[in-house]
Amino acid sequence: HWFGYYDKREFDPSGHLVLSNEVAFEGRPPTGDDAINVGYVDTSADDQWHPIGSSRAWGWQQGCMLQWVGDQGDRILWNDRDGDSFVCRIYSRKDGSVRTLPRPIYTIAADGSFGLSVDFRRIDNLRPGYGYDGLADPNVADRAPADSGIWRVDLATGKEQLIVSLADVAGIPWPDGDRHTGAWHYFNHLLINPAGTRFIVLHRYRPKFDPATLKFEGGFVTRMFTANVDGGDRYVLDPSGFTSHFIWKDDDEVTMWTKPAGQKSGFYKFRDKTRIVVPVGHDKMPTNGHNTYLPAPYADWILNDTYPDRKTSRQTVFLYHVPSGQRFDLGHFPSPPSYRGEWRCDTHPRCSDDGTKVAIDSPHDGGRQVYLLDIREILDRA
Repeated sequence: HWFGYYDKREFDPSGHLVLSNEVAFEGRPPTGDDAINVGYVDTSADDQWHPIGSSRAWGWQQGCMLQWVGDQGDRILWNDRDGDSFVCRIYSRKDGSVRTLPRPIYTIAADGSFGLSVDFRRIDNLRPGYGYDGLADPNVADRAPADSGIWRVDLATGKEQLIVSLADVAGIPWPDGDRHTGAWHYFNHLLINPAGTRFIVLHRYRPKFDPATLKFEGGFVTRMFTANVDGGDRYVLDPSGFTSHFIWKDDDEVTMWTKPAGQKSGFYKFRDKTRIVVPVGHDKMPTNGHNTYLPAPYADWILNDTYPDRKTSRQTVFLYHVPSGQRFDLGHFPSPPSYRGEWRCDTHPRCSDDGTKVAIDSPHDGGRQVYLLDIREILDRA
């Protein structure tokens, strides 16, 4: 069992129902024929498992984008495959019904009214482990297609609109010149701000890719965009080429791991549509991790983790209190050597709506499982 990415809502509003994926194998990339089960655990009823469906559109890092929709605790969303299309399922706890939307969803607005979609077929080619296997990309030979990009999808009606294309952003020059000429472009990692007014997307490209063999050389280059949720008012927030994990702190401020020009790698706060950049916790958060903020009244706390330590292979989950600069390690979880590469199991810490519980994924006890940590005592003591 595991959940997946750190920026998705795993807990229902009560904090008792915890979403999870269920899988029958580990240790290899999934194929288009591999299905997983999706459901939730009721922690108030002896951890009873409630299956709600299955998915053939998933990866080890982000699962199938399983998440609660809105703040009522009555709808659950995940991605799936339906014939020759990737789709989105929305389950109702009220009557057990399932609706299908024509596009897979990457991220949703906090109020559950709409989501954003990208082409997971293209991601699968250019960033294995984050897309979905099983369907061919019709634009595989196009470096920056005009009919592929980011779609806004109404979660009630399924109505969709292409709001930003890959051709749009490929045409925006880099500060130091046209260094991405001839590259292969894709979108990855989208997140809508709390108010549902703007979103973040990472525009990435690979300099060398062979569409015939689906092989690429070298790494990828990244820049972060923000935009209105209709695709307008686009702004290159981080042009460094190094943007990694990020989270909205509020509607205007983003905290991310990156390497701004002339500065060292670390976590920084960026203010949207400005050049204001402030370092955050460089002494206590010196390595890249999956960072989020706890909700009010604990909004000054960052929940974070590390990748496996090179010497001990332990993944550390921790809290960082921004005003005081204090760090509290919540646990050190061994990651066996077999969990590396595409099927690694990052802890990806996620918190409950009240901020007092944390869920992580960890393979330390013979296979990946979801674990809960109660952090109330630390928050109250600090």
